[in-house]
Amino acid sequence: MKQIWAPGRIDYIRGEKPLGCILCDKPKEDRDQENLILHRGKHGFVLLNLYPYNSGHLMVCPYQHVDTLEELSDEIAANLMQILKTSLAALRKAFQPEGHNIGLNLGKAGGAGIDDHLHFHLVPRWAGDTNFMTVVSESRVIPEDIGETYRLLKLHF
Repeated sequence: MKQIWAPGRIDYIRGEKPLGCILCDKPKEDRDQENLILHRGKHGFVLLNLYPYNSGHLMVCPYQHVDTLEELSDEIAANLMQILKTSLAALRKAFQPEGHNIGLNLGKAGGAGIDDHLHFHLVPRWAGDTNFMTVVSESRVIPEDIGETYRLLKLHF
């Protein structure tokens, strides 16, 4: 039997599940560090993914609660693209990744975990970051504490 220890997940498992939309609620709070919000722009914000694929996995979200790109005005869409560029630069400075995945999952069938609030994923990548753990046990090993990742990235926003 294989065991993977992930003690950080227990808070989520046992904790109260929020009502409403976390991508609407979190930026309304004045707790950016606790909520892992790294940057606030005019029409959107950047936060660390609490359950990342890799260290530095970011999400760029509009403040507007929409589930598809067509609902965004051109001004908001352009601002989100600028925030994506800023985020990419911050990841490059903080972690020197060898590549990136940038994606948008629309709808449950499209893989969206939060399907009613559009958000982009930015995932820094390195050669060999998909190793035997991912292939054999379908598990990711995140080598850095999320608090340290936040501290390092915050310096570049």
